[in-house]
Amino acid sequence: ARSLDKLYNFADCSGLHLIFALNALRRNPNNSWNSSSALSLLKYSASKKYNISWELGNEPNNYRSIHGRAVNGSQLGKDYIQLKSLLQPIRVYSRASLYGPNIGRPRKNVIALLDGFMKVAGSTVDAVTWQHCYIDGRVVKVMDFLKTRLLDTLSDQIRKIQKVVNTYTPGKKIWLEGVVTTSAGGTNNLSDSYAAGFLWLNTLGMLANQGIDVVIRHSFFDHGYNHLVDQNFNPLPDYWLSLLYKRLIGPKVLAVHVAGLQRKPRPGRVIRDKLRIYAHCTNHHNHNYVRGSITLFIINLHRSRKKIKLAGTLRDKLVHQYLLQPYGQEGLKSKSVQLNGQPLVMVDDGTLPELKPRPLRAGRTLVIPPVTMGFYVVKNVNALACRYR
Repeated sequence: ARSLDKLYNFADCSGLHLIFALNALRRNPNNSWNSSSALSLLKYSASKKYNISWELGNEPNNYRSIHGRAVNGSQLGKDYIQLKSLLQPIRVYSRASLYGPNIGRPRKNVIALLDGFMKVAGSTVDAVTWQHCYIDGRVVKVMDFLKTRLLDTLSDQIRKIQKVVNTYTPGKKIWLEGVVTTSAGGTNNLSDSYAAGFLWLNTLGMLANQGIDVVIRHSFFDHGYNHLVDQNFNPLPDYWLSLLYKRLIGPKVLAVHVAGLQRKPRPGRVIRDKLRIYAHCTNHHNHNYVRGSITLFIINLHRSRKKIKLAGTLRDKLVHQYLLQPYGQEGLKSKSVQLNGQPLVMVDDGTLPELKPRPLRAGRTLVIPPVTMGFYVVKNVNALACRYR
């Protein structure tokens, strides 16, 4: 109870919503879920009127290898129905959201587990959740973060999940509930470096493009090396990347056509582009930009700079550049970043620095330095798709 109090107060003070995963490994002799301790926690939480959403377990496909006890998809589905029946009589949680099954990488056995779960309890959950890990943390080099083949593994996984979900509950929301660059808690000096940002930013762009609404990051603080802030509460590169993303990117995704980049695929050849361009409507909560503005975010994995010329209605518009580059001698391994040449550091314990754009004159070619990423707000485009929510 004390741990829940601390966790809820942290989330509440931060303006965050808490999703709490209950222990699914307390099992009865017939392998059904033993919900007695969960019910005690639910009653305590309800007595405090905590606004919480719920989940049951974590990566059920690993239960046998980690805990010596397997749970198949249909049994897990029954367990979720049981949890739903516990929530409904509790007034505070009668309409609480329920998420799951939080499976791991969708290999053949994991897809079978998801299939069994969706058949039994697909309508019980408010969103279907899964986790993605890019690299085995025990064998990782800085150049791994620049491999286009690695960046593209996520797209195939999304399609596998969507196929199962849409078989049983067409249109059901799908969330990526855990995304880490490397497994085994991450890799020191790499998972929390500038280099890891290429995977993170590409993940956000690719997921939005394929209709995934929510991405949850592992983790914010302390656990392993994939966190967003260090032990002294200093923001790490992925924190600044996430902050810029939240401030500049709206939820509406736009199609991008790049002349000279979209080559025709030949049989047996997969095009894996090292220059990745995503476009969204600019966040309408950002009062520095009027509705109808567009934000591009660009990843350049080439060893050379790339020039991009905006065309059509974008050609003669003023552009605000937010270019993120590593800061310091470590290069891609750096844990510090600079925005348009200025190092990003906290002003004091409670104050973030001003994230100043660099204005580019209308019609100017965008020059993307080698192995960098950045955001480009095209102002006052008055794009029809971006004028309304």
